[in-house]
Amino acid sequence: MSDISSAARRFAPGWAMTAFVGFFLPILVLLGFWQLDRAEEKQLLQARMDQSRSAVAVPLSTLQGVENVAWRPVQMQGIFDPELIWLLDNRTRGGNAGLEVLQVFIDADSGTRLIVNRGWLPWPDRRQIPEVRTPRGTQRLDAEALPPTEAGFTLGTTHVTPGWPKLITRVDVDAMREASGEILLPWVARLRTGSDAALTLDWPELPMTSSKHTAYAVQWFALALALLALFIWAGLRPETPEKNKNA
Repeated sequence: MSDISSAARRFAPGWAMTAFVGFFLPILVLLGFWQLDRAEEKQLLQARMDQSRSAVAVPLSTLQGVENVAWRPVQMQGIFDPELIWLLDNRTRGGNAGLEVLQVFIDADSGTRLIVNRGWLPWPDRRQIPEVRTPRGTQRLDAEALPPTEAGFTLGTTHVTPGWPKLITRVDVDAMREASGEILLPWVARLRTGSDAALTLDWPELPMTSSKHTAYAVQWFALALALLALFIWAGLRPETPEKNKNA
């Protein structure tokens, strides 16, 4: 009496299954390695951020003409332009809808003008633009320079409302400079510590950390391994005994 469970098995997956696995398996593996590359990039970016942020804060005048100022601490003293204000829409904190306030700041020592992100404001009623108070008198700011905004991480085009303050959907320094009619630095600073000008400053961290990319890589590799195991299991078929073939 033959026992099918103990019979010899042969690997015969069939062309359809082979084509399916041959197509998707390399994609899963490539996605895993792509996530590992992204994890390495985020590690390098975080290291550069930490190194720049640990530097001693310098006056704004010392950063003029510097090619890469991203995440450098900077100290400024001057006044805010009470009119040139942009409201960066679609910014949430703790699940609450709101916006970030960007305003032109005039540095007293150098006379330089630049855009400073003062922080987050709640916006519960979208029928009415929230009132933004401009601090009076000379302000001493502890800020950090931000890297250029990449258009690839935004959806659609920049929407600018007429009049001031202007409601925008992303930071485009060139467009903001044109709208203001002023000569502005090509980068934006944001406040680091509280002052009369500071709003809510709980800045979000990187949208995706190195560890998250690594976790995604593990998931892609696990899916590839599961697909390969399923392919082998499904492709093994019981070997028909020769004597049964001739019966």
